[in-house]
Amino acid sequence: MKTRILYSTVDGHTKHICNRIADALRQAGEDVEVSCLDTISEAELAASDKILVGASIRYGKHRPALFEFGKRYQTLLEGKTNAFFTVNVVARKPLKNTPDTNPYMQKFLTLSAWQPQQLGVFAGKIDYPKYRLFDRTMIRFIMWMTKGPTDITGTFEFTDWDRVDAFAAEFAAR
Repeated sequence: MKTRILYSTVDGHTKHICNRIADALRQAGEDVEVSCLDTISEAELAASDKILVGASIRYGKHRPALFEFGKRYQTLLEGKTNAFFTVNVVARKPLKNTPDTNPYMQKFLTLSAWQPQQLGVFAGKIDYPKYRLFDRTMIRFIMWMTKGPTDITGTFEFTDWDRVDAFAAEFAAR
């Protein structure tokens, strides 16, 4: 079984989640390749039996390349076993951490030509020391408004790795 995992990330945490899922799928016996969404070719996608895409949110939006990918490869994706997950800090809140309750997943489903078979939502990570001044200031302001962490010397990971592992197991079973 040839599985392709693609990521669209700003700071790298979504890639980290993809690598965790890839390890779980390899343990389940799948042949897995992890690639950046921006660099994948149609031939590589066509050669895959299963395709999983993970994408992060920045300032309330997925990157435009995600929607372009879904539109361009909609037919190909729909002919394969496929899944999508979004990574965002809003998902740290219990009432916003499922595909049905997460506003960014709902927005994705409204805007995307591709409608994935399996959906996941994972809380992300805030790494203030890594950000440029503008991003650090904006993210801190957003966190202040949403009662999140505002200590700019800190790194705060909200990812529930058990949920990531469960998502991987569900995808492996498809």
